[in-house]
Amino acid sequence: MADTKAAPALSHYDVIRAPIITEKSTMVSEHNQVAFQVAKNATKPQIKAAVEALFDVKVTGVNTLIAKGKTKRWKGRPYTRTDVKKAIVTLAEGDMIDVTSGVN
Repeated sequence: MADTKAAPALSHYDVIRAPIITEKSTMVSEHNQVAFQVAKNATKPQIKAAVEALFDVKVTGVNTLIAKGKTKRWKGRPYTRTDVKKAIVTLAEGDMIDVTSGVN
């Protein structure tokens, strides 16, 4: 029997860049939330669709933020780190994403 589940579209992989694994993101996982780094032009509906397609879970909410890049110095010369868009995704009760395992 062939698996009836369709492969996720490549655009979903373009929206979700990487999971954010920090102490703070681990703490919000207790509230059924997961943090991801996403594309800067990604919208909340696109993020929701990508997470649901890639991880086979039900998303109840998406909160986004843009962390502005810090000004740093390297060899005496200043530079600015790039801005990063993050998404905090709230999952339905009973759903869970293990960010330490592979994607589909």
